[in-house]
Amino acid sequence: MAIRTIVALLLALAICATLAPAHADPIAPGAVRVVDGDTIAVGAVRYRLVGFDTPEKGARARCRAERTLAARATRKLRRIVSGGGLDLSAVPCSCRPGTAGTRACNFARPCGVLTADGRDVGITLIAAGLARPYPFDWRHRPAPAHWCGR
Repeated sequence: MAIRTIVALLLALAICATLAPAHADPIAPGAVRVVDGDTIAVGAVRYRLVGFDTPEKGARARCRAERTLAARATRKLRRIVSGGGLDLSAVPCSCRPGTAGTRACNFARPCGVLTADGRDVGITLIAAGLARPYPFDWRHRPAPAHWCGR
């Protein structure tokens, strides 16, 4: 495994350990709709999965390569979800104080951690090269990803 991949996985594990909620709720695969690589819906509620970021799809993608990677990340997350063993935990979003629940904070989506068989799905997507660690904090926003190359 390349050093860069190992470092990314260790960073993701550290991020997820700090976000790990005390209680996760089991959820059936059929109750989860995958919106994209880092967003799911359970019923009418869309969750922004935290600790990682995937490429943008559709009009938000900056190039064809990004759209292709976004589609791959979405398909991978669908496969993970269909395998079951899911737990979803709502966690506080790291947004500017006073913006929780508004469009200024994750487009009014709550934040969550989704695990499959005890493993954070973000770590799986990062290991597959379909996501990057994203330690978002409103005070220290990570640089935009370069999914289109340099």
